[in-house]
Amino acid sequence: MATVSIRDLEIEFGNLKVLKTLDLEIEQGEFIVLLGPSGCGKSTLLNAVAGLLDVSAGQIWIGGKNVTWEEPKDRGIGMVFQSYALYPRMTVEGNLSFGLKMAKVPKDEIDKRVARAAKILQIEPLLKRRPAELSGGQRQRVAIGRALVRDVDVFLFDEPLSNLDAKLRTELRVELKRLHQELGSTMIYVTHDQIEALTLADRVAVMNGGVIQQLASPKEIYRRPISRFVAGFVGSPSMNFIEGNLSVSDGKAAFKLPDGHLVDMTGYEFETPPEHGRPATLGVRPEQVDLEHREPGASVLPVKLTLLEPMGADSLVWGELAGKTFSVRIDGDAHVETPSSVDAFFLPAQASIFDLSTGARL
Repeated sequence: MATVSIRDLEIEFGNLKVLKTLDLEIEQGEFIVLLGPSGCGKSTLLNAVAGLLDVSAGQIWIGGKNVTWEEPKDRGIGMVFQSYALYPRMTVEGNLSFGLKMAKVPKDEIDKRVARAAKILQIEPLLKRRPAELSGGQRQRVAIGRALVRDVDVFLFDEPLSNLDAKLRTELRVELKRLHQELGSTMIYVTHDQIEALTLADRVAVMNGGVIQQLASPKEIYRRPISRFVAGFVGSPSMNFIEGNLSVSDGKAAFKLPDGHLVDMTGYEFETPPEHGRPATLGVRPEQVDLEHREPGASVLPVKLTLLEPMGADSLVWGELAGKTFSVRIDGDAHVETPSSVDAFFLPAQASIFDLSTGARL
């Protein structure tokens, strides 16, 4: 296990600055997920830690050692790429042992490491097969095993599950979490899939435009997103956003919809005292809305329901509020009439309010 420290890191490609004075401290044994849309800089950051890209400014420290200009082989890292990149003519055992043979590791040690990796990844029956004889999930396990046999302190994963179907992704997510618990190694994982981020990570770094917008636990990212971007990127379906203005009277805050309807926000924890008349965006997640029961302290939103989308255990109800699309997640056995106009209940303490111009949490 080793710590990873990224200090004032900048990476430029010509006139394009991909990473902008980025700082990130990763604790020993921590599982960090870099989450964000394509082009946000997450894979660039991972490649810089791996030594596959030169930095324009800043430093990278691994295990207390400055490795900014070290070769990848000297950084004590193992990397798993999006592509399996297996040698097609070699058996699984050959793929696992090839790098160790090139490094002139003694045969007894190679056999021990390959056997250990195969046992951890449950691929012992596959050791004599070639990649063409394996499923996608089995190939990805072999790719992970190839990093595992190096016996390193830091593992880097660059969207390793993106080529798999939904069922295999779910299975391997569980395997990766189990692997981290068993090894206790420091892991940095890149993905654009929020479900992977929320299920795997100790902490999630949500990136956009070459900067980390929020670094926190999955629960904190989900419950108290620091910006409208983070709120909209994390959650499926996305958080509902309604534009309006803050209304403050006698020390009580409310959210004023475009039609003049006032939504009581008693119980919401503002970062700074609310300003009357300030343009803002109210964010409420579909699963935070109830169409049947009004809990004590709940506020009301007037919603027009238009469409029911059954999804098995639960259903999504789509509608409209203040001219914007609005969705509600309900129990799969619940019944609603569509189209219809209803009162939707939510707890202000669970909601989010963002500044309309900056997108920052208020």
